[in-house]
Amino acid sequence: MFDEIQFNKIDRLPKYVFAVVNELKMAERRAGADVIDFSMGNPDGPAFEPVVEKLVESARKPHTHGYSASKGIYKLRLAICNWYLRKYNVVLDPESEAVATMGSKEGYVHLVQAITNPGDVAIVPDPTYPIHSYAFVLAGGNVEKMELSFDEENFQVDEERFFHDLERALKNSVPRPKYLVVNFPHNPTTTTVTLDFYEKLVEIARRERFYIISDIAYADITYDGYKTPSILQVEGAKEVAVESFTLSKSYNMAGWRVGFIVGNRKLVAALQKIKSWLDYGMFTPIQVAATVALDEYEHLVGEIVIPKYQKRRDVLIDAFGKAGWPVGRPNASMFVWAKIPEIARPMGSLEFSKELLLKAHVAVSPGIGFGEYGDEYVRIALIENEKRIRQAAKNIKRYLKELEEEKEKAKND
Repeated sequence: MFDEIQFNKIDRLPKYVFAVVNELKMAERRAGADVIDFSMGNPDGPAFEPVVEKLVESARKPHTHGYSASKGIYKLRLAICNWYLRKYNVVLDPESEAVATMGSKEGYVHLVQAITNPGDVAIVPDPTYPIHSYAFVLAGGNVEKMELSFDEENFQVDEERFFHDLERALKNSVPRPKYLVVNFPHNPTTTTVTLDFYEKLVEIARRERFYIISDIAYADITYDGYKTPSILQVEGAKEVAVESFTLSKSYNMAGWRVGFIVGNRKLVAALQKIKSWLDYGMFTPIQVAATVALDEYEHLVGEIVIPKYQKRRDVLIDAFGKAGWPVGRPNASMFVWAKIPEIARPMGSLEFSKELLLKAHVAVSPGIGFGEYGDEYVRIALIENEKRIRQAAKNIKRYLKELEEEKEKAKND
């Protein structure tokens, strides 16, 4: 019916690779399989109890049930700015340099919709969280991809290579890029950067005249002494950059959909304006509870959340290594970016993920879903407890042994 009516914008989106693994996972569970699920970065803990109590208290007040402010209530925007002041010694104006969003993903998409003209170019490192690229595609823009190179021992970005590739992308792209997206700690690779990296990046942006969109969704979740820097710590960064954060991960509030974008006044104003047309903001009690979370319970991130993920990281690296799958040790985020075992590498990340699910009942995210440079890897989310992680390692050990036996048999036949 109506074949002449085409949805060209949607047609630019590829098939969502992760849906393939998710469909297999659900089919296996319906068949009775006990699937150990590392495939989605969905925190398994509850929000902090005092934050939940504040939500309930606010929800019981009749006046909180009406429309809210699309850019966020003032107290939440003030709490966001105070969070930046405490954490990074960055001063922000809650009226003109901060906007609360319904999660950082939605906020990012709304921002891109507001600032992208048809044909505009954004540089996005590859691999990347898919929406970082496809928000621009949906807005009618184009993406210039560049490989994200990093040290596989310490998961730090190869800064010299990054800036070499950036300069090349700026030179070769037609039209000239208007935006660069960075995301550190990085999803999916977990890689990190130094403040020196941002200082050089801001210098290049000011010289070459492009805006930077920095996503620090995993900034709080760090280990072994590493602390995530903010691009806004750099002098002059607010002239060229905005930064996004979310309470989803470190505050266990993924389903609450609370995030924010701060920084450059021109970009923040564009986001505030488009949001005034698109939404009425989050439910006010959620914003009240988020305000309390940022103002009063930041310490619980370090007391509850970080130790949990660090313990899981350490158990997984040890157990998987003993199972015959050595993986590197990230110093940030709630993921492990694991190179596919050598024996299985030729099959690529999607086929390996399917085999791992069907034969070992372990679900991971195929690296190809994050871009072509991710195909030798899978992303493992630290969302299962230590006992389940050890069971997954046993399943994987058995699967890899069967794979070795099959390879040996084929060689002898």
